[in-house]
Amino acid sequence: MNVRKDWYEIKTNDSWAIFKIMAEFVNGYESMAKIGPCISVFGSARTQPQNKYYQKAVKVSKMLGERGYGVITGGGPGIMEAGNKGAQEGGGKSVGLNIDLPFEQSGNQYIDAESNLKFDYFFVRKVVFVKYSQGFVVLPGGFGTLDEMFEALTLIQTKKINKKPVVLIGKEYWQGLMDWVKNTMLAEGNISEGDLDLFRIVDTEEEAIEYIDDFFKTHALTPNF
Repeated sequence: MNVRKDWYEIKTNDSWAIFKIMAEFVNGYESMAKIGPCISVFGSARTQPQNKYYQKAVKVSKMLGERGYGVITGGGPGIMEAGNKGAQEGGGKSVGLNIDLPFEQSGNQYIDAESNLKFDYFFVRKVVFVKYSQGFVVLPGGFGTLDEMFEALTLIQTKKINKKPVVLIGKEYWQGLMDWVKNTMLAEGNISEGDLDLFRIVDTEEEAIEYIDDFFKTHALTPNF
């Protein structure tokens, strides 16, 4: 292995970055602890208002707000905007966890002013998502949405957090992926049969709300704040 000796002498600011990371955690925790029970709504930043999944995100978030839940989104456009819009229409708290990105991301107009948080680090943002969410509603999205969804499922599967409802809206979008999870991942023995019960795929907003309502009939609402 031919490594230049002076590579080891390169000085970095990695150690100092710890303080910035700590500051993001402290700000996130202090801000979110005041809000109360919330449901996270995940989905694509690229979804347009005329898209049926944008409209579904508005409706399901409005229904959550009417039931007393706050709604947490990534704070950007698309499904995130729809989630915040629906939360405000339903009279619930509308929270945005914005991330600094070179494209796509900008805060949407439907976030409550006092609940508009900004992050530089994805991993800090994901911790805050999970820590202050009582459940997860997932609409169609890309890599970021899959990352958030599988992060939540992994933490539930490994019992690092309490079991929470995870519901995916849009069978035509999600079924192919979940068939692969069942027919390939499960068949290879990389997950257990019971892991398939960690989430539910539905088509309608009413089914999603029913699943969340039914979940909390048998599980305690245990806010992590």
